[in-house]
Amino acid sequence: MKHLRSLLDLTNVEFQTIISWSRSLKAKLKAGQRPDLLKNRTCALIFEKASLRTRVSFEAGMAQLGGTAIYLTSDAGWRERESIADFVRVLAEYCDFVVCRAISQSTVDELALHDVIPVINGLTDQSHPCQAIGDVLTMLEDSNGNLQGKTITFVGDGNNVVKSLIKASHLAGMRFRLACPQQYQIADSFFALINDRYGQIDFAQSENLRDMVAEADYIYTDVWTSMGQEAENESRKTAFAHFQVNSKLLSIAPKHCKVLHCLPARRGLEITDDVLDSERSIVFQQAGNRLHAQKGLLVWLAVANGYITQNDAGLG
Repeated sequence: MKHLRSLLDLTNVEFQTIISWSRSLKAKLKAGQRPDLLKNRTCALIFEKASLRTRVSFEAGMAQLGGTAIYLTSDAGWRERESIADFVRVLAEYCDFVVCRAISQSTVDELALHDVIPVINGLTDQSHPCQAIGDVLTMLEDSNGNLQGKTITFVGDGNNVVKSLIKASHLAGMRFRLACPQQYQIADSFFALINDRYGQIDFAQSENLRDMVAEADYIYTDVWTSMGQEAENESRKTAFAHFQVNSKLLSIAPKHCKVLHCLPARRGLEITDDVLDSERSIVFQQAGNRLHAQKGLLVWLAVANGYITQNDAGLG
């Protein structure tokens, strides 16, 4: 059974197929077409963390594809009344997909372990693959369909979003740079896993902002303190004080450089209003593309797991 626990579950061809189908479904929607490729299909949403984009994009995406999403609250007994094994086996009797937004990657992995229903990682402490798929879709649109050799520079913490972006950017043929205080940079053990899976990737990380953004085609940032790290808020604000995405930083980058942010933003901290709301920002296009990326992913999983055929999908 095919799952999306992280982007490591996808081959290059599978990743490119999801992106291609996402673009096609977006074009169809713009033309007023909403093909019911998932008619009578159901997607369960299990969230341990708050969400706007992930929840609404999956709910809207399922509706536009002719299916239904069910948001499960605590009264479903998730983790409390029965084991994950029993829970997911019962869920598979009712639903066709499950999206899990979990505190720990191990939760998503355990759901997928039983291989009874396609599991989608809606965010964990280790990865955010759905965000990264939407990000690549956004940059691909901005670059007229060619990301080969482009550079994306992330300014901020080496967090779960970054780890997924590193994988996604490699699959898209991009170079990745991380401008980050040394104590928050990504450990070598992560790259041992990535290089084993993909071969050597084009990556560099440094505290030197100028070096990291000088050739950036895209600058990306995120909050300095993620959910679950609230106790570190003050120390992180101090550590990242010089890593704000502002007009001064943008002046170092090439004039064509665009800005991304996965939202929600802490305006005035990791990014300033004048940048987030500027013509160089593609942040809200990026947020909108979560819908189309989710639809492409759901249809790809439906084909990969035999719910429908590729001919039924009609997406090439």
